[in-house]
Amino acid sequence: MHRLAVALLCACATLPALSRAQEAQRPEVASAASALQARVVDWRRDFHQHPELGNRETRTAARVAEHLRSLGLEPTTGVAHTGVTAVLKGGRPGPRIALRADMDALPVTEQTGLPFASTATATYRGETTGVMHACGHDAHVAILMGVAEALVGMREQLAGEVLFVFQPAEEGPPDGEDGGASMMLAEGVFRDFRPEAVFGLHVFSTLQAGQLGVRGGPLMAASDRFAIKVTGRQTHGSRPWGGIDPIVAAADLIGSAQSIVSRRTDISALPAVVTFGAIKGGIRYNIIPDSVELVGTIRTFDESVRNDIFADLKNVAAHVAAAHGATVDAQVPDTTGNPVTVNDPALTARLLPSLQAVAGAGNVVETPLNMGAEDFAYYAKEVPAMFFFVGATAAGKDPATAPSNHSPQFDLDESALDLGLRAMLQVSLDYLEAGAG
Repeated sequence: MHRLAVALLCACATLPALSRAQEAQRPEVASAASALQARVVDWRRDFHQHPELGNRETRTAARVAEHLRSLGLEPTTGVAHTGVTAVLKGGRPGPRIALRADMDALPVTEQTGLPFASTATATYRGETTGVMHACGHDAHVAILMGVAEALVGMREQLAGEVLFVFQPAEEGPPDGEDGGASMMLAEGVFRDFRPEAVFGLHVFSTLQAGQLGVRGGPLMAASDRFAIKVTGRQTHGSRPWGGIDPIVAAADLIGSAQSIVSRRTDISALPAVVTFGAIKGGIRYNIIPDSVELVGTIRTFDESVRNDIFADLKNVAAHVAAAHGATVDAQVPDTTGNPVTVNDPALTARLLPSLQAVAGAGNVVETPLNMGAEDFAYYAKEVPAMFFFVGATAAGKDPATAPSNHSPQFDLDESALDLGLRAMLQVSLDYLEAGAG
């Protein structure tokens, strides 16, 4: 038997029997999804064409708030800069849940050729760049707007209460700013409305359209950012002995840092990654510059491994720089990173049949540990959570080679919008009904 099925059946052994509604797609889910399908596609294309970076999602937030007001809800705006929340109270007593969608785009210049491709630009880290929904957050916003409309339409029969959370800056706030899920929580998003469970989804290129992916326990890695500045002494390129070359020192540092995971970290149980993402130093071909700046990311699933890698990278940076006669300022990490995203095992077991009901049992797969990161992890540290993936790669394309999330060629198969809407609706209704008073 598949490992996911075994694990979830074991967890289910301690849970109440599942309702019949969880064994098949609810007719109200199918009806609502069919009625909303075209509108969700239109919303997604609009957001795709008008992407906004983290903490700058003003147009997106305005469209979301306008939609929620049109449904008779009373949205709260300006949460964590541009976040929007609203509460729907059902006509029957029942549990409280939260549903979250992230709104921000990435500093990526789009290369999809879509008729609604983004031509937006912005300034990021002092440079002009294209802006693109290269991670699919446009789809997440459109799906949750559809879920909100569907659930409002069922208000009188709905058990419990639902908090809709439209979150900015999941990809991280601009330098020098706070933002994202941690700021939403700090500003009290769960203070007055404490949910029993929180749910989220993410469209994902490594799954075929029509598939859903989930796993109980750890799902996505902790993510930390680092910044290292190597300082030497500027000189003419024709006489390197007249200065201290920070470029050579930085290159040696990068090479030596590869041994941290490959030779110093026990990855036999859980994986880890150290990646350098950008190098900036010098401006002219025949001048050795004063300094070189390096930035990158560390991904881990274990707190002790996380801290060991921090220490190892600082150690490598200091000693390699010193060997070249250079100095180093190693900020490892340079910001507070995201924790591991953990799906509550019992909650995931309980709602696996809900995912199977909308996608078909054979189309719900156990995803491997994902080295990507999600600040949904902060919500999951507060209350039991389930985060799942929705396949985004069209039939006929190999998910293993399709442009990945964050690629300028990332292209969502729009059938994922319908499946994501149905899955989130089914999960929400099944959970609320099971706990109805």
